[in-house]
Amino acid sequence: MSDPQRPLPQPTDITAPYWNAAKEGKLLYQYCTACQHWQFFPRAFCVHCGAEDVQWREASGRGKIYTFTINRRATNAFMKTKLPYAVAIVETEEGIKTMANIIHTDLDAIRIGMPVKVAFEQVSDGLALPQFEAA
Repeated sequence: MSDPQRPLPQPTDITAPYWNAAKEGKLLYQYCTACQHWQFFPRAFCVHCGAEDVQWREASGRGKIYTFTINRRATNAFMKTKLPYAVAIVETEEGIKTMANIIHTDLDAIRIGMPVKVAFEQVSDGLALPQFEAA
């Protein structure tokens, strides 16, 4: 019996810059030059003001846990091998709220408001997942 495969994101034309940067250990989000709004998920326009002048900019990679859960039941066969694991909404310094696993961190130590920093989990030769760990 083979090991279960991890479900992986499928980059698109609009998300490719995000995934290419993650491969290099950089966290990028879109930034609107018209209204100075950071956004994620990637789009062709600013969701705040509607301007089409959005650029990819490197984010600080720092934030805090907004909320979290400890998963003790897996959503798929691959994650069953990772139980228990933490999933959090992280609020970055740029104001982005993003969902990610909390890795390399004692699950009992995780708290709302805890400072975290991005950590890239290499999942294949061409793909790294931005996750977070205690800062």
